[in-house]
Amino acid sequence: MASVILVENLSKKYLIGHQRQELYTNLHDVIAQGVSRSLKKLAHPFSKAKDDPAHEEFWALKDVSFDIQQGDRVGIIGRNGAGKSTLLKILSRITEPTSGKVSIRGRVASLLEVGTGFHPELTGRENIYLNGAILGMSKADIKKKFDKIIAFAEVERFLDTPVKRYSSGMYVRLAFAVAAHLEPDIMIIDEVLAVGDAQFQKKCLGKMEEVGADGRTVLFVSHSLPMVSSLCTKAILLDAGQVVKAGAASDVVSFYTKGDSGAEINFQSRKIGDEYAQLLSVSILDPSGVAVTQIIINQEVRVAVTFEVLQDSERELLPRLDFMMDGGRYAFVSFAAAKMQRYKPGKYKAICRVPANFLNQVTYFIGFGLVSYEPTKILHFHEHSACSFDVIDPLIDVPTRTRGMPMNDFPGAVRPVLDWDVEKLG
Repeated sequence: MASVILVENLSKKYLIGHQRQELYTNLHDVIAQGVSRSLKKLAHPFSKAKDDPAHEEFWALKDVSFDIQQGDRVGIIGRNGAGKSTLLKILSRITEPTSGKVSIRGRVASLLEVGTGFHPELTGRENIYLNGAILGMSKADIKKKFDKIIAFAEVERFLDTPVKRYSSGMYVRLAFAVAAHLEPDIMIIDEVLAVGDAQFQKKCLGKMEEVGADGRTVLFVSHSLPMVSSLCTKAILLDAGQVVKAGAASDVVSFYTKGDSGAEINFQSRKIGDEYAQLLSVSILDPSGVAVTQIIINQEVRVAVTFEVLQDSERELLPRLDFMMDGGRYAFVSFAAAKMQRYKPGKYKAICRVPANFLNQVTYFIGFGLVSYEPTKILHFHEHSACSFDVIDPLIDVPTRTRGMPMNDFPGAVRPVLDWDVEKLG
């Protein structure tokens, strides 16, 4: 098959500004500093400038190379800040790379974030024709697809309303419908589908599979590893702006979920979080509070997480734990529903207790996230594979679990002991 996207040594650098510790600066000071810098440059034209303490270089992408062929459905995965969105913006020609080369063959339709691609003052109808024209389609071609787009988006009542008045869900439905039905050669989709409801997400996934089956190419960024495993044929794992692994989706997802192991993982050496909160550590504890990598099946297991709230805010934070198995499949998710509250700045420790005789004899990969919902949803951080542990069944001292049953003969994500009543009738 022919390559439709070829990325060679792609890098993107940003300059991060830092506030100077100056109590007061007036216009006279600004002018004087500018004149001083100009005179120094004239006096020493070939001298190298010293590092500017007010700015720091940040490489969102560094020497990224890969090749995508026609018909591939490729998932881009990695932690927050890994460079996924920056990569998609460069491929969509929204952002210019600092260095490297990108070659793209074919028409590209991008759906990166709510608000991208539509003119807010135009109606839904007008934006459909505008997007089609941008993709190089004739008015007659767009008209043939028009009814299918409206039926898929379910926004017929609001077709002649300016899209600036659409809800985020309506906006995404229409934007996806346009991108999917106007037959681009390459579809590039970021996590924006998370805005839609579950039924619409399922509808979108079906459409993306259909697009791939037609020989068109799909690039898809998602934090849902099961979604990537089921939808995509290939995957690329990014970390700190570099490609860590690329290949079959199942292999890359499995590699990602097994990334860190150990009884206690400390994250203070790398920043995971935003300006509100950061993750510090995750550990697996046995009933006595000792950090372990294995837990006996009839013992309680505790997951202890420390995080730091960095600033005072009116937002209420909600901790969540993900219990996943090999291949990124979710066993279950637990929210600290009763613990949603405003947290003052400081360090916190959250402990989730999983009862004995509940988990199955498999390896579990633990993810932890912190989210707030008002006035809008913000995922402050979400570490998908913070650490892992094994549940073991030693076949001793647990007769109610294993009586007459061979080891590993229990399928499923969990293996709870449930209450049964068996009585003779008559």
